[in-house]
Amino acid sequence: MRMRFIHMADIHLGAVPDKGKPWAQKRSEEIESTFYRLLKEAGRQGVDLVLIAGDVFHRPPGKRELKELNYRLGSMAPAQVVLMAGNHDYMGESSNYRDFEWADNVHFFRREQIDVIYIETLNTWVYGLSYEHREIQEPLYDRVRPMDKPGYHILLAHGGDEKHIPIQKSELLTAGFDYVALGHIHKPEIISERMAYSGALEPIDRLDMGAHGYVYGEITGQGTRIRFCPASCREYRELILESDTDMTSGEMEKWLEQQIQIEGERHLYNVVLKGYRDTDITYDLDRMSHMGNVVSIRDETLPWFDFERLYNENPENLIGLFIKKVYQMPMDEKRREQILSYGLQAMYHGRDGNDR
Repeated sequence: MRMRFIHMADIHLGAVPDKGKPWAQKRSEEIESTFYRLLKEAGRQGVDLVLIAGDVFHRPPGKRELKELNYRLGSMAPAQVVLMAGNHDYMGESSNYRDFEWADNVHFFRREQIDVIYIETLNTWVYGLSYEHREIQEPLYDRVRPMDKPGYHILLAHGGDEKHIPIQKSELLTAGFDYVALGHIHKPEIISERMAYSGALEPIDRLDMGAHGYVYGEITGQGTRIRFCPASCREYRELILESDTDMTSGEMEKWLEQQIQIEGERHLYNVVLKGYRDTDITYDLDRMSHMGNVVSIRDETLPWFDFERLYNENPENLIGLFIKKVYQMPMDEKRREQILSYGLQAMYHGRDGNDR
């Protein structure tokens, strides 16, 4: 028997990434539309099982939100759905998760202890738990093992850092599950054919760089095969621009605009300026931050000086003594260059101010 599944996690419905940016509300809408689009497509393609490894919502959901989710998941029948509460949408004492009645094809882990759900139509056992607290520091998954029963055995797990159920990947790999569907870490990671972090379906934070989506898999008598499937509307990307000593602020702005057009105007950019610039040039970061979808911009350029020439021309004055002192200090060359460049720029600007 072949069983086809999709594994997703960290949907974060209700999140508003990049608050204050012009596209923030649009991003919130995209999170929802990507999720519902994927559910609809999975149902249309006849996927047997949908695994959602926690944090469907960005915060504990209201009843209206759960009813909408239940309608969408219930519409996927006969596909079966298994989900859990993660650390963001955890089940507090008054959580609407606790007494919510799900559709017949939807299965939810209702406590913070390892439980097992048997799906008879798929001859599949799914193991997991839901968060009842924001943080769980105990490694609750380390000792869970599949039962000695015929069928497919899957672990649904949300965690992987010190405060959210530490996970020993090597132990889980040898535990005997046909597949381990992981959530909480937003970056996708295929650990093996039998274990993966699907990552966040849509990137939620500017540090969630690269492709995002879900994992598609098939389990047969011969084993498990999976692949990562990109699905997000857009990506956060790092854009590095190398400056040179002839470049003006206007030229840098034009170059940034051109690079955004080449990379794709729908994406979101963390921009880093590197290299050297003329000592009289300062790049207008505020102006550049409003060009395209620039999430952040950092100027790591250095004012260019010929240190050797400056020392030879100023061996006895403050400039020469400063250069000599820095070269005597133990540090790596990159750090030395930064101290010399910024220090000399401050000295020269101070000298210019005194002249005026």
